[in-house]
Amino acid sequence: MPEREDFFRNELVEELRLVEKKMREEPTLEKKIYYFSAAFGIAGRTYKYVFSKDVLLADIVMQNVYNMLNEHMSRLKSGDRNSLPNPVVFERICDGMRDLANGFESDGDIIGPLENMVTAGFSTTGAGNYLLEKGLITL
Repeated sequence: MPEREDFFRNELVEELRLVEKKMREEPTLEKKIYYFSAAFGIAGRTYKYVFSKDVLLADIVMQNVYNMLNEHMSRLKSGDRNSLPNPVVFERICDGMRDLANGFESDGDIIGPLENMVTAGFSTTGAGNYLLEKGLITL
């Protein structure tokens, strides 16, 4: 069974690294969000084959970050200019994916990278942007 677990863990790490690369290269917000959906997609597939609490947690956190980003994009498209796009948000999400992949690869920390991703995503919400403007959130 460890061989099977290793296979799926390696697939997860490779996909997170690919998503990070694609997001860093992509100039448009919509496509960055599109690529990000693959990150929780691979996490969901992984825990369905070899269940692990840490992969489940990563899946749930990344899905929620994706939803925050999508909601932000919807507000922007509707004309809301209260929280304008901040390129640092996607840099921090990409950094988080890189660090998450490293954590999964080495059985290291995954909580820190997930916290960084969720904080970056949260900063695109109304409350999160307000806290960012107040200086209580730093990216």
